[in-house]
Amino acid sequence: MNAFSKIPVTIVTGFLGAGKTTLIRHVLETVKGRRLALIVNEFGDVGVDGEVLRACGVESCPEENIVELANGCLCCTVADDFLPAIEALIAHERRPEHIIVETSGLALPKPLIKAFDWPEVRARLTVDGVIAVVDGRAVADGRFADDPDAVLQQRADDQAVDHDNPLEEVYEDQLLAADLVVLNKTDLLDAETASRVGGEIASAIPRAVKVVEAREGRIDPAVLLGIAAAAEDDLANRPSHHDAEPEHDHDDFDSFVVEIPATADPEALVAKLAKVAEDHDVLRIKGFVEVAGKPMRLLVQGVGNRFRHQFDRPWNAGEARRSRLVVIGEKGLDAEAIRTAIAA
Repeated sequence: MNAFSKIPVTIVTGFLGAGKTTLIRHVLETVKGRRLALIVNEFGDVGVDGEVLRACGVESCPEENIVELANGCLCCTVADDFLPAIEALIAHERRPEHIIVETSGLALPKPLIKAFDWPEVRARLTVDGVIAVVDGRAVADGRFADDPDAVLQQRADDQAVDHDNPLEEVYEDQLLAADLVVLNKTDLLDAETASRVGGEIASAIPRAVKVVEAREGRIDPAVLLGIAAAAEDDLANRPSHHDAEPEHDHDDFDSFVVEIPATADPEALVAKLAKVAEDHDVLRIKGFVEVAGKPMRLLVQGVGNRFRHQFDRPWNAGEARRSRLVVIGEKGLDAEAIRTAIAA
């Protein structure tokens, strides 16, 4: 790579649990002949996504090229967090040939794209493409869309009620910024439903954006990398619900960590977590758990009441075997009740 050429950057956005980390891991494991770097942004105090990606151990992206930012929202802290991370990566003796940025599930991509229009960034980086990863099953279930008829009825009953849905706004902003939408988890949908959801997504974006179906985030890296969108030059065609706001916050969401003892029965634990998520309307639960008598660490990830778990790697020598779960939901989560239910 020419020392003066711009480094392409792919931004991977998508709502909580859509499968962003799984997709990126697949890219790391299948890309050939390209030196990558990652910037991973998480919402919550336990760095689950960064840990999963570091566990790949692939030559295309060595561990020193994986930067984890645990501030919860990269789009809010571009100057404080993103730019220093970029500076550090570019300063490497073997600087990356392509950078992938995984935003948190609650981040708005447009403020991050705007940062690439800053003179000090524009000269060295370009947004190759914005990839929006969508949980096909969740969208098919209407999790990010309001019922128009019900809203109209509620407005008629009480004119003072605000019916804005922060979840829907975040989801729509991520789609509106995208150059490519990955409709993930299509193994959980029949062909007719997948086609319907894909059509609804395409019609919601006011420009031509391809929607591709995927299972387990398995998309050829050649499809994701090399889009050459130069998104920083195309901001006007990427509308946002928050364009008129000087800044935004995430007061609509809560996040906290629950520590639990080692479990002897992973299946029972996951069943309990699924019930807690359903009873308390939790959006996301993810973390690492110690299983009694097992040398491997258990990775637990849940979206709503849908959970999956697997042993991801052995515990390292001298590593504290702590079982910690990040719980994420809309504002007003009863943290004490959730902690009690998980501990029961």
